[in-house]
Order: sequence, then structure tokens, then C-alpha cells
Amino acid sequence: MPTNVGLYSYLAACVTFGALALLLMFAGRQRPYAALLIVANALTALWAGVIAFGTLADYPPVTLMQLAELARNAAWLFLLLRLTAAQFAEVSSLLAGRRWLYLFIAGAVAALLLLTLPSRLEDVVPPLGRAASAIGLGTWLAIAVAGLLLIEQLFRNASESERWSMKYLCLGLTCLFGYDFFLYAEGLLFQQLDPNLWQARGLVSTVAAPLLAVAIARNSDWQSTLHVSRHVVFHSVTLVAAGLYLMAMSVVGYFIRLMDGTWGGVLQTSFMVAAGAMLLVLLFSGKLRAHARVLLNKHFFSYKYDYREEWLNFTRALADIGDDVPEGIVRTMVPLVGSQAGLLFAIEGGRYNLLANYQMPAPEGDFDMGELPAWLEQSEWVVDLDEWDASPDMYNHLELPAWLQRVSQPWLIVPLIFGTRLAGILVIRRSDLQQGINWEERDLLKTAGRQAASHLAQFLAQKALVEARQFDAFNRLSAYVIHDLKNILAQQSLMVANAEKHKDNPAFVDDMIETVRNSVTRMTRLMDQMRSGMRDSQLELLDLADVLRTVVEGRAGQRPAPSLEVVDANLRLQADRERLATVFNHLVQNAQEACDKRGEVQVAASRDHGFAVVTIRDTGRGMDADFIANRLFTPFDSTKGLTGMGIGAFESRDYIRGIGGDIRVESEPGVGSTFRVYLPIPQDKENVAA
Repeated sequence: MPTNVGLYSYLAACVTFGALALLLMFAGRQRPYAALLIVANALTALWAGVIAFGTLADYPPVTLMQLAELARNAAWLFLLLRLTAAQFAEVSSLLAGRRWLYLFIAGAVAALLLLTLPSRLEDVVPPLGRAASAIGLGTWLAIAVAGLLLIEQLFRNASESERWSMKYLCLGLTCLFGYDFFLYAEGLLFQQLDPNLWQARGLVSTVAAPLLAVAIARNSDWQSTLHVSRHVVFHSVTLVAAGLYLMAMSVVGYFIRLMDGTWGGVLQTSFMVAAGAMLLVLLFSGKLRAHARVLLNKHFFSYKYDYREEWLNFTRALADIGDDVPEGIVRTMVPLVGSQAGLLFAIEGGRYNLLANYQMPAPEGDFDMGELPAWLEQSEWVVDLDEWDASPDMYNHLELPAWLQRVSQPWLIVPLIFGTRLAGILVIRRSDLQQGINWEERDLLKTAGRQAASHLAQFLAQKALVEARQFDAFNRLSAYVIHDLKNILAQQSLMVANAEKHKDNPAFVDDMIETVRNSVTRMTRLMDQMRSGMRDSQLELLDLADVLRTVVEGRAGQRPAPSLEVVDANLRLQADRERLATVFNHLVQNAQEACDKRGEVQVAASRDHGFAVVTIRDTGRGMDADFIANRLFTPFDSTKGLTGMGIGAFESRDYIRGIGGDIRVESEPGVGSTFRVYLPIPQDKENVAA
């Protein structure tokens, strides 16, 4: 039975250290200390395997076992020496060359001679047997003391931040060298090793392995890049803890059975059932599981959060927030700290407004932020209201808004920073699961806040763009209406100016009545357009020559009077008569204004490859190529000062293109300009050249 105990004890150590060495070998070879850690763990696994094999042999390979143990100790001592060298300049300079390697090899050879030579001399000189045993045990004891001294120096001279990462290494190696010290000191005292202590040595080494693994995880210079899921670790620890619990209960039940022969079986069965029920209660206890998860996060991982998983979950949640962006931002951010509700504020119209109140009532009244936005934008710091209340000097005695007192259980104030500007302020309600936050929660909230701020800024920009487009559409419609009113007013003004001279002329009176009727019709249409918010268009089959004749006759009162030449009198097309006449009226008016009274304005209509072409030519000032390309058809860009709207040419081309035509311009400064209006003729569309 003892042999089996020793076998299982050392096999456990062999498997544990072997697995740790494999983890480092496959994922951590690029780290500075990874090679040393791989060798040390591999040699420890080899040492445990050799001793486990020795427990099965009739004649244990003592020399091989001693060599394996010496190699294990040498590897760990060498690692400790390298770590200690970083703290002492003189030791570091010594290890910089090859001298240290020779010294280390010499020490290992000396230890090997002290361990093996006396036992070999015992066969030659029998009285040396007791001395040989004492020398061997003393050598092992000295090695253990050397290891403990290096551990003590390493921990003593480490800074506070380094001790956090070093302590588990020191604890793990103290288990190895400390137990060796106790084992060999007791053996040296009684001149023989205790078999029970020897068999338990493997289990003690197994206990040291998890401590070393935690130390490797906490040191970025050592650790493997292999990732172990927190969920796997948590559930694995749960299973191990449950197994240990059942083993302990089995031992207690066994002793209950021994103590009472008559009732022992009944009591043992009852106790085991009760213990099993208690185990189920513990496993299904949410509070206990939460405490266990906190314990694992604090002591078995470098960080509390698995940031990769947190970031992926947060990004996925932001992508699924839907149309209600403000509420979606609150809904995705508050669970990061175990909360379930929050408020989101952002600046609109020069003041902060409440955009979302997620699962908590909105406070009444105004939201005067005071100095809070400027402080948050400058510091980018998460305000913990508990910390602010207890230590206001940590926040430079920041004065918080008065409306916070009307908020139900406020806890944290998180700035949403977009670039370098504050995009929003998130107020998180107190969590029922978490009492406080540390630096990790602050960093997590600030990082998530930056990503949420980009969504919020995009939402606000899109909202402002929609409003701007609505105003732009209204302004454009207003500009068109004013432009049409200006044309109507020009006709009315001309009619009033000629009334004194021609009021006794019946033809003039008839023309005046017709002009007023047309003006009323046009103004009625304008009113309808203002009410509907859009410019309607009534298509009809038009005689182009008739439209041009009306326009030319209407512009005849201004000098130079335009002339009309219709090359093809059979030009009919689909268009809105009033809008088409407005286009020609605008082009003819511009041609007249570009000329002096001695100039010429000619209007001609012809057919060209399925298009009716209206040519308006003047001998006025003309335009250069840059003006035609960059300003002529640009809305609200006028050369007429306050009297012009700058939309006539733009509106004209926009309408002509809307019915399938185009306007082309040729001009030369000092010579004149030619506008050609191409209008599609319905029956000739199939003959249009590509």
C-alpha cells in the first residue's frame, strides 16, 4: 500500500508539471523567461516521473533519482538567480558574461560529487557509510537552504507592485524547497528519511504547481499567450471543489461508521445524503457562485474582466440598438457595472437635454449642468458619487448639478468623449449587485463610453442633417416662390407704368386684364405649392412656337426688344406651359439685361435629331468659361446684387433636365452669349442619336 501511495503522489506531480511545461512550450517561447520556465517545469516532471518509476522497482535507481532531483533543483535555482540579478547591479554584471555559467556548473558538479562519491567509497571503506549518508543529506539540505535564501532575497527586495506578481512564485517554490528542508533536516537528525514524508513529497509538489501557474499568468515577461477561458476555469474549480467536498464528507462518514458499530451504517448513510443535499444547495446558490467568481477574478487572473469578450459583447450590443440610439446606448452601457437603469444627456440647441431615461423616471425641471461638462471634458474621469461624497478633494471639490438630487439612486457619471469633445453624459443608477468600482471598471466604462460617443455623435449629426435638409427644402421652395413673385411683380409694375399713357386704349385694357388674370392664376398656384410643400407640374401637349410667341410679346416692352424666328412651325412637346414659359422668359430677360439699348436679342426655334432646339442669342457683355462652369448654374449666386435671387438659371436647367432636355451655353466676353435649350419631341424619341 505505501508503494502505491508514493506512486500516485509522484505521478500527480509528474502530470501537473508536465502539463504546465507543455502550455509554456506551445505558447510562450518568445517570452524572456519562458525557456527557463519550460526547462524547470519539464525537469520537475521528469524528476517526479523517475521517482514514481522507482517506487515500482525492486531496486530503485538511486543514482538516477539523485541526478533528476539535482537537475530539478538546479533549474529552479538558476531561474531564481536570474530574477534576483535584475535587482542587484553587481549580480547582473556577473551574469552578463560566461563566468557565471562556469561557476554554476562547478557548483552542480560539486553537489553531484558530494551526493555520489561518499556512497561509492562506502563499498571500499565500510566505516564511511554513516558519514556518506550524512554528507548526502547535508548536501540536499544545503541546496534547499540556498533556494530559500534566494526566494527570501527576491521577495524582500521587490517593490510593492512587483510583490503582487512575485508572491505566488515565492509561495510555490517555498513549498518545494521548504518541504525539502523539512524532509532532509528530519532525515539528517534521525539518520534516515521518513517514508511517509517521502511519499507525501509528490503531493506537496503538486500543490505548488497551481501557485507557479498563477505567478506565470501575473508576469507579462513570463506568461504564455495561451488563453484559458474564465468560464472553463470557473466550472473546473466548481467541479474540483465539489470533488474535494465529497471526499471530505466520505472521510467523515467513514469515521462515523467506525465510532458506532450498531448505528454506524445508518448514521453514515444519513450523513452522506445530508451532505449531498447541502452540496446541491451550495452549487445552486447564486450568491456563493458570485463570490467564487469574484475570488477567481481577483486571485487567479491578471485582470478582473475578460476584455476580449466584454468588447465583443459590447460591440455586438451597440450594433443591435436599432433606431432609438440614445436608449440603446444606455441599455448597453449600464450592464457593464451590474446596473439596470440610467439617464443620457446631450447638448442640443446650446443646452443639455435628456435624450433617454432607461428603466428609471426622468427628473423634472431644468438640467443646468453647471461646471460638470467642462470638468468631464478636461479630466475624462468617471465620477463615483460615493467617492465624491466621501472625498470631494479627489474631484477638486467639483460642484455637481442640483437636479441630481431629484434622480433616483444616482451612482456613476460617465463622460462620453468623442475625439476631444464631450458628446454626452451618462448617469448610471446604483447597482444591486456591485458595491463599488475600481480602476478596471473605470477603464472599461471610459473605453466603452468612447465607442458609444461615436454612435451618439453620429445620431446627433444625422438628426441635425435631417432638420437642415427640411429647412433647406423649405428655403429652396421659398426662394422659388419669391423668384416667381418677383417676375409677377415686374409684369404688374410694367403695366402700371404704361397705364397713364395707354389707359384709353381698349387693346391695352384688354391686355392688362389678361395679364392680371394670368398673375392671379400664377399666384394661386404658388399658394397651393406653399401649402403642399412641393412644386407641382401639369404636363400638356404644347405648341412650342405659340409659347415662344407669348414670351417674346411679353418682353417686347423692354429694350432691346427680342425677335422671333420659327424655322419649324410644327414643334409640339409635353411640358408644363407655365414653367416652360418661365424658363424662356428668364433667359430672354437675362439676354436683354446683358445688352444695351442698341444690342440685339434673337430667339429661334428649330428641330435637331428628335429635339426641339430653342436658341436665344444676344450681343451683350458675354461670360468667361470659368463663370459658366462654376457660377452660372449655381443656386443663390447672383451678379445682380440685392435685386437678384441667383436661382433663375439653376431652376431653368433643373426643370428642362427634368423633362429630358438640357441647356447648353456658348459665350465670349465682349461678344455675346448663346443659350440653346434642347427639348425632347415625343413622337421623335426613337430617332434621337446616342
